[in-house]
Amino acid sequence: MEPKLLNIHHGFNFRDLGGYQTKAGQTIRSHKVIRSAKLDLLSDRDQAYLVNYGLKTDVDFRSPEEQLKEPDRVPSGVDYHFVPVFPTDETKNSTKPENLQEKFSSDPQAGFENMVTTYRDLVNLDSSKKAYRTFFDLLLANEADHDALLFHCSAGKDRTGMGAVYLLSALDVDPATIRQDYLAANRYIQEPLEEMLKHVRQSGGNDNLAQSMTDLWTVNGAYLDSALQTITSEYGNMANYLKDELKLSDSQQQDLRRLYLEA
Repeated sequence: MEPKLLNIHHGFNFRDLGGYQTKAGQTIRSHKVIRSAKLDLLSDRDQAYLVNYGLKTDVDFRSPEEQLKEPDRVPSGVDYHFVPVFPTDETKNSTKPENLQEKFSSDPQAGFENMVTTYRDLVNLDSSKKAYRTFFDLLLANEADHDALLFHCSAGKDRTGMGAVYLLSALDVDPATIRQDYLAANRYIQEPLEEMLKHVRQSGGNDNLAQSMTDLWTVNGAYLDSALQTITSEYGNMANYLKDELKLSDSQQQDLRRLYLEA
């Protein structure tokens, strides 16, 4: 199915996870869980739209530096939770291209390799595990039928993408649908990607830098595979990872399915 894109005017990659089906044929409820990019540009109209949509909880996965530089515009009545996945932004989505020239101008593969490593860290780092455990705690506390929880990072694709992978896995959505949702981010980040590449060209960046910045700013099946292969090789499988590393018990997974699924 096509992801449900929210009608946000000053922001990008805002998607309702409702509508995806589980292996057992149940459907994720709409107006319950939203994934998105950053919220610092939201207009008053966008804030009102999210409130009317049912938003009650905002989970911010960004680093302290990102949060300080571009704080969320949190709609009135919404609870804000700062849950940094990394101490610093390993994805580099919040870093200006000119500050990355030295690292990424000599090798067109540097950005790609950075992201492959980042996805291993998304699985292995203690800060990441702690953040995603808190994410599940907030999901489990989101009990009212029409209350929505939104989770986001800067571009809504890497830290947010893995949050969606973990949640959809816990809800027993099939891997092909999970991958489809993950890769869909590339369709919704084209405008900021083009703006960033324009900035690279105007500032004298070479083709290597442009390629690396593209790799930093997009998702790739190889990035997701880096995370999934790390889970398999070091933890056995996704079920083990959720239970043993994120401490998500069988009863809590049943509670998630009760809260977020319908027949």
